[in-house]
Amino acid sequence: MSGAKTLFQLAGVTQTPPVLAECAVVVIDAQREYVDGHLPLTGIAPALAALGRLIAAARAAGAPVIHVAHRGAEGSGGPFDPNGPGFAFAAPALPAPGEAVVEKRLPNSFAGTDLKDRLAATGRTHVIFAGFMTHMCVSATTRAALDLGFTSYVVADAAATRPLPDPLGGPDLAAQDIHRTALAELADRFATVVTTADIA
Repeated sequence: MSGAKTLFQLAGVTQTPPVLAECAVVVIDAQREYVDGHLPLTGIAPALAALGRLIAAARAAGAPVIHVAHRGAEGSGGPFDPNGPGFAFAAPALPAPGEAVVEKRLPNSFAGTDLKDRLAATGRTHVIFAGFMTHMCVSATTRAALDLGFTSYVVADAAATRPLPDPLGGPDLAAQDIHRTALAELADRFATVVTTADIA
């Protein structure tokens, strides 16, 4: 067992899994770009399957589900080009009729969008985040949620990322290590990290 402690633990904060019916669920960038586009992610298939289970459980519990889509440069042919196939949502994380869709251009899903207002309209202050990429948009959004007064949860198995180059010149950093490190950073102060088995 680790001797390290999070800031939550040092502060005596008791963390428990969320009650799904009392939360809103925000699905971040569950788009085909990460499946068969410019940015295929390690472990994307099981992560999408877990995301599908989470969304189904949220709907069954009456929890609002908000979908976020990253919008790239139109006509660029690059990642998330809205004219290309990578912009589309990936099954099984497809929005149902009536579920909100928020488009963003920055990693933080609150930046330049109405996500905060949409969450406020649900009356929920507890938010479950899942999606892609763990170290990028999931992390940036969850960190911002703390500043906005939300209590956050991140679903570890319903998120994924990709390998990254080592900025200090070493070998590439494995996607699994990036994923676990990003979750550890969020769990230190920003969110309670859970799995779909904990809540769905």
